[in-house]
Amino acid sequence: QRLGVLHVGQRIEEQADFEKIYKNAWADNANACAKQYAGTGALKTDYTRTGKRTQWGLIMDGWNSLIRYYKNNFSDGFRQDAIDLFLGNYSVDEVEPASPLHVKKDWKFLALPIIMVVAFSMCIICLLMAGDTWTETLAYVLFWGSASCGTLAIILYNGKDFVDAPKLVQKEK
Repeated sequence: QRLGVLHVGQRIEEQADFEKIYKNAWADNANACAKQYAGTGALKTDYTRTGKRTQWGLIMDGWNSLIRYYKNNFSDGFRQDAIDLFLGNYSVDEVEPASPLHVKKDWKFLALPIIMVVAFSMCIICLLMAGDTWTETLAYVLFWGSASCGTLAIILYNGKDFVDAPKLVQKEK
């Protein structure tokens, strides 16, 4: 009222249009911040916008959480490196000739996930398209299932090698 936005006697709670605009702006800002840092939209924006949790909001939060998990573990090291450079948490050493950002990846980083996806897909296809006999189908399912489980075990055993960790880690002095 002192700023002249509301008349005398008006209450902010009674301004439904303003409340809707404000909540949407707040949720849009949360989405922008979350996309910059986490790579996906913010969680629980359905509640921020409407004041209620919806089934669709729960599904979208689950989807965004899965995407965040993948990005955080397998493709987001560069994002943390950029943030550290921008904030000054890492300073480039002029004496060091090699760039810490250039790390050559081994063949297994591409081959093993592809083998696992193909083997798992073949296992599902063998289940859906049964062979002439149940023993033939069982043999195919066991073969492709063990191939997908075997590659998954190798990936999990070498898990730290698959994680895309930030490369600009300040060395201890």
